Amino acid sequence: MLESIIWILLGGFFVGQIARRSQIPALVGMILIGILLGSQGINVLSDEILGIAKDLRVIAVMVILMKAGLGLDRQKLAQQGTVALRLGFLPAACEALAIALTAMWLLKFDFATGLLLGCIIGAESPAVIVPAMLRLKSLGWGVQKGIPDAILTGSALSDVLLLLVFSLLLAFLNQSSAEITFLGITLQPLLLLPFQVILQITLGIGLGWLTAKILVMVLVRHNWTLNAVQEVLVTASAALLLVVAADKLPIFSGYLAVMALGFFLIEFEAPLARRLRNGFDSLWTIAEIFLFVLLGASIQIAVLGNNLLIGLVILAIGTLIGRSLGWYLSTLGSNWNWRERIFLLSGNSAKATVQAAIGAIPLAQGINGGETILAIAALSILITAPLGAWSIPVFAPKLLERGEVDPTKNAIAKQVILLAAIDTSALAPKVLIKAAELARRNDAEVIALYVSNQEDSPQTADLETLVQLHLADIRHRFLTVSGVSPEAIISNAQNYGASEIIIGKRGHQAIANVLIGSVSQAVLENSQLPVVIVEDV
Repeated sequence: MLESIIWILLGGFFVGQIARRSQIPALVGMILIGILLGSQGINVLSDEILGIAKDLRVIAVMVILMKAGLGLDRQKLAQQGTVALRLGFLPAACEALAIALTAMWLLKFDFATGLLLGCIIGAESPAVIVPAMLRLKSLGWGVQKGIPDAILTGSALSDVLLLLVFSLLLAFLNQSSAEITFLGITLQPLLLLPFQVILQITLGIGLGWLTAKILVMVLVRHNWTLNAVQEVLVTASAALLLVVAADKLPIFSGYLAVMALGFFLIEFEAPLARRLRNGFDSLWTIAEIFLFVLLGASIQIAVLGNNLLIGLVILAIGTLIGRSLGWYLSTLGSNWNWRERIFLLSGNSAKATVQAAIGAIPLAQGINGGETILAIAALSILITAPLGAWSIPVFAPKLLERGEVDPTKNAIAKQVILLAAIDTSALAPKVLIKAAELARRNDAEVIALYVSNQEDSPQTADLETLVQLHLADIRHRFLTVSGVSPEAIISNAQNYGASEIIIGKRGHQAIANVLIGSVSQAVLENSQLPVVIVEDV
């Protein structure tokens, strides 16, 4: 198992990075290396790791749903009214019905089997959609109208609906469904479906709320943890407990409960939510590799050949007709323009995790057409997951408006850069020490800038050694430029996208009394960036 973990982590990371550097989504590389490492390729993954692949995927999905919940914005959701709720039901239902009818036509399935296929294919992938939407939020795309929030919430609700219908159809096709008698009233399972959906959603949200209350009491009010790592450990364990409990007691949606947990943590304790957001970002770095590599390893390429063309037709009809109708009905009467509605084609149609989790169940239970269902489920992953991961960042800038990012609910996607202006005086070490202190707090990069009035100044080598000494554990660059010091400092700070300028000031007099024309005073008066003054004391 240890060898398999090494193959997964190293192979997934490096092939993912190769894909990213080739302008291809990293998950494409991870899925491909999974296919190569699995039984379809060189077959180096142990039976032990494949045996717990389902559990590892559950953990990974829990992490990404916590990230989704911690990134939701209540005000934006309220602004959208019923759009998020409609996105949770109408696109998935319309796509499932369109696929069911198409399967009856092309594959000669009966309606129940066709709808079973529709439920599998219609489910949306949180593993693709959630990180993509959170990145859009961190960059500001669509945030003014709450479009990423609506898509995040809708995708979670749609999976609740389709998984319920899937389990009901599976029981019906296995002839294990039975009438239920309650208080002398006999009900068919189909008639109970609306009540099951309401119960799963209500209890899921309620348990998410209760768990958030308990975590705030334990982690904040009574302060049982010592650092952010312990907070993430406890919260992740609680979230995983919700998923496991939902599997044992399927009267509520565990995944919806996890997403609600993250949402309510923002409402109850925003500082805790911010720390957790950073921690779950780190967890996702590992979980993402396991999720998509094992996803690739589970795909059976051999069963695709006979159903390739029919599968593509079914996917196209389901998305372009069924789901598009659902998108139109979901956004009817909203403030979304036609560009934002078109964006749903890329932002709300990726398949991956649900298909990998349940695509093989009909075959395992002996349902007629189970092998074809598995083949089309695998095809949907190979086609829509890479396409969705690629198209969301490509089309968002073309179809969505950019708004202001709320840093209280989103991690802003920006590398912090500090510019430290140094010279050959005794102040240089103090400026570098202050720059290093600020950089360690923010995981920032430092640009150490020396403005020289002479070409090839002999002090440059000494300064470079000084920079290396004080910034040894900090990402940094040492630059030497010529020109007028204040102008050179400000222009280079702007060119390199610095967040702050750190500069030294000689003497003990107050800033207001510094001799007009000094470098620090000129930078302070003319810079639009924050300036940190290090005094010679």
